[in-house]
Amino acid sequence: MPMDQAMDWNGGVQIKTQQLEMPALFTAFLAILLSVLLVFFSVINKYRKLSLEIPPGAFAWDFIAEIFQFLGCHWNLNIREFYDSRTQKYGSLFTSSMYCEPTIVFYSPEGNRFLFANENKLVVSTWPRSVGKLFGTALLNATGDDAKRLKRMLMTFLRPEALQKFVGRADSITRRHLAEHWIGRDEVTVFPLIKHYTFTLACDLFASINDQDDQARLLCNFMLLLKGMLQIPIDLPGTRFNRAKHGANTIREQLEGIIHERKIALEEGRASPEQDLLSFLLSNVDEQGESLTHDEIKDNILMLLIAGHDTTSSGLTGLIKFLAENPRCYQGVLREQLEISATKEAGQLLEWEDIQRMKYSWRAAQEALRLQPPVGGGFRKAIKDFKYGGFTIPKGWKQSR
Repeated sequence: MPMDQAMDWNGGVQIKTQQLEMPALFTAFLAILLSVLLVFFSVINKYRKLSLEIPPGAFAWDFIAEIFQFLGCHWNLNIREFYDSRTQKYGSLFTSSMYCEPTIVFYSPEGNRFLFANENKLVVSTWPRSVGKLFGTALLNATGDDAKRLKRMLMTFLRPEALQKFVGRADSITRRHLAEHWIGRDEVTVFPLIKHYTFTLACDLFASINDQDDQARLLCNFMLLLKGMLQIPIDLPGTRFNRAKHGANTIREQLEGIIHERKIALEEGRASPEQDLLSFLLSNVDEQGESLTHDEIKDNILMLLIAGHDTTSSGLTGLIKFLAENPRCYQGVLREQLEISATKEAGQLLEWEDIQRMKYSWRAAQEALRLQPPVGGGFRKAIKDFKYGGFTIPKGWKQSR
């Protein structure tokens, strides 16, 4: 790991950077301010035409304040405060600015149902511009036939039937993690350890990255990407987005080296086409008989690392929290796990059939996800002007729920 970087499971990555000289810092500040003002005046022109029709919310100079208030709540992990304060002021349908983009927030069950019911009719799934810029040719940026092709390739590997053969491997990694970090300790801090566990598991199942030094180097840049991908996409030295871009490119360089070695191993029979996601993508072709490019493989592995990290970690941590708060449910999960364990010999790994028997445990996990969803509602984009609640939702504007 480079000497100017350090790994920290609790806080991510600590970076020591050289201080910018004052002229450079002043120039960077002016560039950021100019970018924000350009967006501001562009949106204001639209507001002038539509202000009587769109939902109430942040207008005029409030638009700029809204950007920084949203990002502040996001950085402080207090995003609910942002939504609740505006719901009290404007109601469950209001106009805001998220990631420097005009956004209509549907903050009610009825609004959610409306967006779901009109998927691909009035709205389509989308991501903030910063995410799109960082993930290149990944599925989340693909459209039309390219999106269908990538989705088929990835889901062939990720469908439950295909993942059955990895149950024992995941169980082995889980046992090793528990022995090293949990068993025998009087107290543990759950969330950082769960993040460590899910990252280790993803590295193994996606690309068989098991060396601790390789994982540490990958994690260092991974955390830069994670911290900067949901930011205003201003690519200037010192910004979180710039660091995220650097982290993503460094991960791609590391994956390129792994791809080169894996192709040789596959040709020589030292690796299996079903060893992990990387081998699968290198060994299979689409319906047109074409293989994915190296860029597509790297970008989609990067996307899946991100997609599974915080969501899985948050979901597992929530499950542990709720089980600790509900002794009866905890005993039910424990009893089911002990019953399954009693059918196994000492050291025998779990199999897919064992997972299928964990019905009570799965219901507990589902309830934890219901009580504390690991992700927000996501974003949609209007593909045409439409009416909702007596207001106009303009084409091209984002919707959040």
